[in-house]
Amino acid sequence: MSKLFKLLLLTGCLTTVNSFAQKASKAYPDYLQPDHAVNAVTMVMVHDVTSPPVAARYYAYCMLGAYNIVNTNNKSIPALNSFIKSYKPGNGLDTVKSKYDYKIAAYYSILETAKLLLPSGFMLKDDEDAFIQLLLKTGVKQSLITQSVKVAEDASADIVRYSKGDNYSRLSALKRYTPLKDESKWYPTPPAYLEAVEPNWKTIRTLVIDSAQQYKPAPFIPFSKDTSSAFYKQVKQVYNVSKNLTPEQINMALFWDCNPFAITTSGHMAIGYKKISPGGHWMHIAGLVAKQAGLNFDQSVQVITLEGVTIMDAFISCWEEKFTSNRIRPETFINRYMDVKWQPVLQTPPFPEYTSGHAVISNASAELLTYLLGDNFAYTDNTEIPFGSSQRDFKSFRQAAAEASMSRLYGGIHYIESIEKGNIQGKLVASGIIAKIKAAGIRPLKKQ
Repeated sequence: MSKLFKLLLLTGCLTTVNSFAQKASKAYPDYLQPDHAVNAVTMVMVHDVTSPPVAARYYAYCMLGAYNIVNTNNKSIPALNSFIKSYKPGNGLDTVKSKYDYKIAAYYSILETAKLLLPSGFMLKDDEDAFIQLLLKTGVKQSLITQSVKVAEDASADIVRYSKGDNYSRLSALKRYTPLKDESKWYPTPPAYLEAVEPNWKTIRTLVIDSAQQYKPAPFIPFSKDTSSAFYKQVKQVYNVSKNLTPEQINMALFWDCNPFAITTSGHMAIGYKKISPGGHWMHIAGLVAKQAGLNFDQSVQVITLEGVTIMDAFISCWEEKFTSNRIRPETFINRYMDVKWQPVLQTPPFPEYTSGHAVISNASAELLTYLLGDNFAYTDNTEIPFGSSQRDFKSFRQAAAEASMSRLYGGIHYIESIEKGNIQGKLVASGIIAKIKAAGIRPLKKQ
């Protein structure tokens, strides 16, 4: 990961960083782009095989300290507790008298918070050290760096304190998931038959929405093996679609796979592949489009922070429904009652089917980014290149969300009903968040 900073050195980014408490400006060194720090955090989560809901939690918290630092130095950015009501500031950033560079502090805080929270967070120490060395080589004084790091550490410590109240530490003491002897319910799928991912995630404290239950989707079609039933027909749709996929549909499925740990087998050998999470994919998009829009440092931190907050709440909402309804996956139904040899294009994730996580997360993200940056924002998504896929072009965030949602049908892991109602659920989560941030004074951002 420290190779990132070496690359930046070679690309002519050697511009002196401005001193503390200056107004946000469009021009700032590329090595201070906040998405660089987020990408470093992503790679540690890939290493740790962090599950989708847990990854979203880490992304949200790792941005909050940076947001606080920006808010302290730019009061046009609404305070965090103006839309996250459970957060009570405790870092005293307003009382800091020593000279520091708030951009350096905010960037460093992203790494520092993740270092303190992630299981393998210690790996980010290399990125912190490389960042400091890069600053020194650009002519930033050691005294300014030292004080900026101290501010970052204080901001991160405050967010870690806040994170401890969200019930995450209590999950291990809660009842684990045991597959039910009910043919309509979810059951672990091949090839790994992994245990359920975070069945008690609904107990995690939300950030902006009121509760995990606030945006429950409409009831789904009841389970049935009757070939004339609505449920059987939608299972048959998954089966038929899988038999007639176009190359483009397969590409869509693979591009939006975002399975943190996929396993393939060859004889008696099993091979695991680590990939980015769905939330990580949208965090990368947020950073990518913030740069494309020419947003200044403060605005970029704001956009990426709000994206992190959105995916955390969206996962909590989605997971509440998944383990309440506990619906059977297409692969299990098809193998039991239609075709014992059938396999989906994508590996079935280890958690219940309803609603589609990609549908919820992608639509929540798309609505937030559309509010902040506008509709018809065209961009090229290169998120998946490091993970073996190509890039794709989108005319808007909503188009990307629609494609991400449908990719789950093409991948053979969701029914169309779960996708459509997941789309609605994600949009409702976003509408609740947008209403809260609007009330706090956060308005759409203009291209610079």
